Amino acid sequence: MLSSTQLVTPRLILRQWRPSDLEPFAAMNADSEVMRYYPAPWPREQSDAFAQRVKQLVNERGWGFWAVEERTSGHFIGFVGLHTPSPELPFSPCVEVGWRLAKPYWGLGYATEAAQSAIAFGFQQLHLIELVSFTAVANQKSRAVMERLGMRLDSEFDHPQVAVESGLRRHVLYRLRRPL
Repeated sequence: MLSSTQLVTPRLILRQWRPSDLEPFAAMNADSEVMRYYPAPWPREQSDAFAQRVKQLVNERGWGFWAVEERTSGHFIGFVGLHTPSPELPFSPCVEVGWRLAKPYWGLGYATEAAQSAIAFGFQQLHLIELVSFTAVANQKSRAVMERLGMRLDSEFDHPQVAVESGLRRHVLYRLRRPL
């Protein structure tokens, strides 16, 4: 860890967002395969607004959904980090660990590596007792990452921000408690 707003792993840097991240982030969010477990791919305006919002949160708190950069290439590959999700979720208040990576970076262990660093930050620096993660029931790849992180399936719930008629409304909740 270089500072409270930057984490370094063997292959990645979790850092504050830069203007140069917006273009690859928008391309990632427009990819229907990346956004398969979201209601729809995001238009550029929504992608930019999300990036600005999470950048502001990192500025204010010193942590959040960091931009992730591959150390050797310097390429932006997505985001990973900690976030306080919507208070309308049935398990709020909480802090979640979350991620979204561009498709070329799937299957390389990057999500797990970066999330492990974010989890360590949450437990060691923020003194959190527990972290959660959640996704659509069918999202087996993210669920596998959650399990590799040592998270345990807690329950299922209907996500209040997903349309009732959507096949993505049903979600799973995973939890990880800080080691004693």
